[in-house]
Amino acid sequence: MRIKIHCQNRVGILRDILELLVDYGINVARGEVGGEQGNAIYLHCPNLINLQFQALRAKFEAITGVFGVKRVGLMPSERRHLELNALLGALEFPVLSIDMGGSIVAANRAAAALLGVRVDEVPGIALSRYVEDFDLPELVRANRSRINGLRVKVCGDVFLADIAPLQSEHDDSEAMAGAVLTLHRADRVGERIYQVRKQELRGFDSIFQSSRVMAAVVREARRMAPLDAPLLIEGETGTGKELLARACHLASPRGQSPFMALNCAGLPESMAETELFGYGPGAFEGARAEGKLGLLELTAGGTLFLDGVGEMSPRLQAKLLRFLQDGCFRRVGSDEEVYLDVRVTCATQVDLSELCARGEFREDLYHRLNVLSLHIPPLRECLDGLQPLAEHFLDRASRQIGCPLPGLAPAALDKLGRYHWPGNVRQLENVLFQAVSLCDGAVVKPEHVRLPGYGAAQPLGDFSLEGGLDAIVGRFEKAVLERLHGEFPSSRLLGKRLGVSHTTIANKLREHRVGKE
Repeated sequence: MRIKIHCQNRVGILRDILELLVDYGINVARGEVGGEQGNAIYLHCPNLINLQFQALRAKFEAITGVFGVKRVGLMPSERRHLELNALLGALEFPVLSIDMGGSIVAANRAAAALLGVRVDEVPGIALSRYVEDFDLPELVRANRSRINGLRVKVCGDVFLADIAPLQSEHDDSEAMAGAVLTLHRADRVGERIYQVRKQELRGFDSIFQSSRVMAAVVREARRMAPLDAPLLIEGETGTGKELLARACHLASPRGQSPFMALNCAGLPESMAETELFGYGPGAFEGARAEGKLGLLELTAGGTLFLDGVGEMSPRLQAKLLRFLQDGCFRRVGSDEEVYLDVRVTCATQVDLSELCARGEFREDLYHRLNVLSLHIPPLRECLDGLQPLAEHFLDRASRQIGCPLPGLAPAALDKLGRYHWPGNVRQLENVLFQAVSLCDGAVVKPEHVRLPGYGAAQPLGDFSLEGGLDAIVGRFEKAVLERLHGEFPSSRLLGKRLGVSHTTIANKLREHRVGKE
């Protein structure tokens, strides 16, 4: 058990506390002093059980200078360790801490994977085993400052290394503790530059608003973004629900705080619960001894985005509802109440009100989430802005591929406009990326636009809509007659099939020259 003792910062108070524990035969495995002014003592007592703790609470508070005692889930150092691991684990590039002897002290998962070892096997490994002709300690001593973009070879691959010395306020080399080494693959620098360009536009400016309908949605979102209340975003897959949620976060007073996202769809209940709420020390077999922070705690003060909220299990729905009502929750395997200030934004592809009607989603949770709501229309309802959107994606694809910007043939644009887009804007971007990669000229043509046929087809399929209404109806009428004439070769049979007189059919056959060479 871990306990926090809120107390006065006086000489001898720790001795008084420890003497009480000694009298009851309780061992202290670890202790820390915390609080803003050193006014809290944290103790880890493995053999202290809840019954003893309740009995000792009054005796603790009877000690001069002790104001209160309570159980906690983590020691301050354990929390810092978890937060640091979570931050390093989120980095996709290798990061290593090296001491002045050239040994690796710590590394993130990406670095361990590069070296071909487990993270817990990293400490103590000599960096020289993996890096050719590179004396990091000597380099740090010689430069005494940060080095960016140094070309090094690690495990046979070329990387660009950023080196940040770990140095105290003294200038002598003896005060250096080592350096942090960050590695970037040299063959992916172009991709990283593109990703930086992609992130240049932030917030609502990153949402393309060529369609009048989409521009109206963004106007609504701008008004809702500053309001500190739950937000529910509805829309089909690929419409940009998370992009809109991030824009609302950046435009809110929480914009400088964390934004964390969790996709609830497809996650087993136990995994989703531990990811969202975390777990206490030794909560279950195979759990970390120090426990794990959930996304809620990592998002403190910021915005938590839950995608696919309609697929949450009933148990998770109940825990989320309690957090929305009371602002607190319990980690898995812990009875400590954790209070947090987090704005919850949710997204769903399904109608939550229908799920409530079928008893598959809690109605009270639905009303808690649906304080503010936005509906993102599918791409097929925003085709008035298709051309500028397509040109935007062509420009983005050509920059990423590194080729001249191609034009878009009118026939290719017409083909895009007649498709039903089950994957919406995300699918359009991927289709045009492929089209640019296939295009060997200056123009993207219809044959470069490869569209899968799954999903609901358009009512008229590939039928051309060029010309006026009379021309369109005439072409459609002729197509119907040509299709059925072989099966019903006489005007009388065909008229009976279509429910009109044989004279009408005879005139239509003659008008459209159907059945004649």
